[in-house]
Amino acid sequence: MLTDLSIKNLAVIEQLQVSFGRGFNVLSGETGAGKSIIIDAMGLLLGQRVRTELVRSGEETASVEAVFSLTEQPQIRQLLCDMDFVDDANDGDDGGELLIKRSLSRQGKNRVYINGSMATLAQLQQLMTPMLAIFGQHDQQQLQRVENHLQLLDGFGQCSELLADYQKQYRLLNDLQQQLQQLQQAERERSDRIDLLSFQSQEIAAARLQPGEDEELAAERLRLQHAERLHAGCQQGYDRLYADNGAICEQLGGLSQQLDGLQQIDPQLQGPVAAIQDALFTLEDAAGQLRQVADGVVFDEQRQSEVEERLIVLGNLQRKYHPQLSGILAYGEQIEQELESLRNSAATMEQLEQQINQQREQLMAIGSRLSALRQSAGQRLQQAMESELEGLAMPQARFEVHQQTLDKPGPLGLERAEFYFSANPGQQPRPLAATASGGELSRIMLALRKAAPRADGLATMIFDEVDAGIGGVAASAVGERLLAVAAGHQVLCITHLPQVAAYADVQYRVEKVVADGQTSTRLQCLDEEERVQELARMLGGAQLSHQTVEHARDLLQRCRRPTLFGGEKL
Repeated sequence: MLTDLSIKNLAVIEQLQVSFGRGFNVLSGETGAGKSIIIDAMGLLLGQRVRTELVRSGEETASVEAVFSLTEQPQIRQLLCDMDFVDDANDGDDGGELLIKRSLSRQGKNRVYINGSMATLAQLQQLMTPMLAIFGQHDQQQLQRVENHLQLLDGFGQCSELLADYQKQYRLLNDLQQQLQQLQQAERERSDRIDLLSFQSQEIAAARLQPGEDEELAAERLRLQHAERLHAGCQQGYDRLYADNGAICEQLGGLSQQLDGLQQIDPQLQGPVAAIQDALFTLEDAAGQLRQVADGVVFDEQRQSEVEERLIVLGNLQRKYHPQLSGILAYGEQIEQELESLRNSAATMEQLEQQINQQREQLMAIGSRLSALRQSAGQRLQQAMESELEGLAMPQARFEVHQQTLDKPGPLGLERAEFYFSANPGQQPRPLAATASGGELSRIMLALRKAAPRADGLATMIFDEVDAGIGGVAASAVGERLLAVAAGHQVLCITHLPQVAAYADVQYRVEKVVADGQTSTRLQCLDEEERVQELARMLGGAQLSHQTVEHARDLLQRCRRPTLFGGEKL
């Protein structure tokens, strides 16, 4: 739901800030006051094309900002989380709010911000389309796009649960068909593939790989390559530490004995003597280890050749299959699984074909039930729409729901749906998108919203010029229906008709102000008496008589009936 709107330097609007509430909100005002600019601003929030001439004269940039409450739209918050515009779809310090900003410059630069972060126009459109829609002379894309008609029909007929079941079965059937196609493709290449995989499997198996073997062999090769140097160095270290005359350990031993006898003279020698003895023990142990390494050095040219050959074998396998031996072993297991699948592909394909036939039967059964539900919903929608249109000054209008069976099951069912319409008697209904005028589309959409209030998840609907070309009783019918739609949605409506405005929960007056040679537009929320004065202006023009004001007051009171439509509470 739209809670706050801020517009800056857009056409005749210098700066405008307004808060909207739930229910039915009406915007009224003189022709040319700037109501259409507010619609343009909302269009920018929907991701519509930017026109640089919208930037206010004398300014370089313009912007539109809006705050939406998401407390009743968890799917939008999840979408924000998926887009990385919030950290957690179920948490946050913003209380479930969404901030949208769109700025434009006279040079044509266009920026989009979602919750303070830069975003693309595509992201904006993806986010706003399920939240907000404008229904007016030039904003009837939802009705003009035939692919939306089935969704609207399903919303009216409460088909969502059965459709979800159908789509689940459709995905299962599609997965099985893809598996079969892959097997059929593999079957055509099966012989060559089996030969290749068999060779690879034999090559890997013949190598008798052991995990980590390459690293162990590399270390052994290094020792074999430097055997003489390793032996000489270790032997020399042993000799100098322990075996030679006057070796380091011999000297330390003599020094330890000499100082040991002096400890009785000066106890301070206990520490140095202990350190020398510890060093002696450590060096004797090191000398022993050096001798052990020297004795273990192998001078084996044959073993060195074996290691080199084995490393060459391993290197060839690593270049062909995987840099790690563990990866080669895993690939070998994968090969065996694929070989088994290929060798048994005929049986597998037969089993898959049986599963596909069973799944198709199940899908068709659910699809048939869905089709029957849609047929019933189409008839009821046709009756409801013609009844609603009659009350909207279109008594001769005909509305039909045409459903055409598809050649094969589709992702949305076994049929496609399209709305047909005829405004005048004697004319056969034709496709709605190619037949209805802008004003007719607006009233059709209003009638549809009244007949099918839960057709989609829209939270905010903006109606512009929905009352064009009507008046009197028909205008009151439009107001009643807008109020009915507002029972489950936030409705913003721009109107010139007092019969429509009187039904509003809140009314705003759009005013044009001229100051210092500059024209600007402002939006004022009207209190009770101001609403009466505005309705009187809409009834009688600039000259307000006592009778006109009283008429307006009476109209406002009469339109605040507690019940409408046969006593049904709104």
